[in-house]
Amino acid sequence: MIDVASAVHLVDHYCQGVLRTELGLGTFEAHLAPAAAPSAPPATGTTFFDTQTGFAVRRWCPPLLGLEPHCPPARYLARRRELGVLEAGRRLLRGTGITTYLVDTGRPGDFAGPPEIAAAGAADAREIVRLELLAEQVADTSGTVEALLTNLAEAVHGAAASAVAFTCVAAVHESLAEAPEPPGAGEVRGAAGRWLAVRHAGDPIDDPVLLRHLLWIAVASGLPLQLHVGVRDPLLLAPFAAATAGLGTDVVLLHGYPYHRSAAHLAGAHPHVYADLGPAIARTGARAAAVLAEILELAPFGKLLFSSGAQGLPEMHVVGARIFREAVGRVLGDWVAEGAWARADAERVATMLASGNARRVYGL
Repeated sequence: MIDVASAVHLVDHYCQGVLRTELGLGTFEAHLAPAAAPSAPPATGTTFFDTQTGFAVRRWCPPLLGLEPHCPPARYLARRRELGVLEAGRRLLRGTGITTYLVDTGRPGDFAGPPEIAAAGAADAREIVRLELLAEQVADTSGTVEALLTNLAEAVHGAAASAVAFTCVAAVHESLAEAPEPPGAGEVRGAAGRWLAVRHAGDPIDDPVLLRHLLWIAVASGLPLQLHVGVRDPLLLAPFAAATAGLGTDVVLLHGYPYHRSAAHLAGAHPHVYADLGPAIARTGARAAAVLAEILELAPFGKLLFSSGAQGLPEMHVVGARIFREAVGRVLGDWVAEGAWARADAERVATMLASGNARRVYGL
């Protein structure tokens, strides 16, 4: 099964852009920070290379740049600078085995978008539209409540024509738990008026009523809707999952670790809800097989999707892909060896997790 897992094609159903700029040690290391505290620096005298993520980068990435596995970070980054950011990125992305990237283009900064990632990785790449950014762009050009609401609906409809999915990173769990249904028209107009009265150009959308309204416009589009779980319990989204049942829109829970069991449970409880394997696998490194086995205890195998969850570093695409393959090979291989699974079933499930489920959900 290790050989089978190593050979399957991968659809990375959620990642962000790749940085175009050269990185020093500190900037590079910041991207290895734990998902629970992505902006916090390491403690004095310590380094984020001393994490499961850091060790995984040192294991899998140096050979793609012509170095030995586990080489010191300083040597690895020197080689990265020697090759240049474009060539290093090309070698890393082409070493993942990822054939399709679904890219969230909503993160601000100097990031390569889908066309550049596709060219560097010799792969296909499609756009995921971030709802909050779309709303903020609309608000910057809408001077009245009526214009904002009309333009917002038109912008979501227009984006749906070319995007493969919508995504939302805002902390909406508590408001959706309390009021998962679409807000009323008067409630939306009142929230829009209050928001326009106090915001300045570029301010993020943070009104819970407007965010809920935005989510329901996206639901009406029929495209898959990705919700970032972060470090909150996904079970807070259970009322929203129930409210969206039967409407024809799939809901994908992103980045559920360390609440991966809750995300898997919710995916198993609702036909239209899916769970991301992403950081639950990529960030746990040598323990990824154990985490994957826990997820497979709860969710139907057709409800789980591979992603790298990569943000900024092409190294994270490598880590996500390599760790996923190794974890799948170990877990399914053990079950085949024990006689619990037939090999043919294990091969079929490996393909489902790697690409088949994503192709079905996103219509690829």
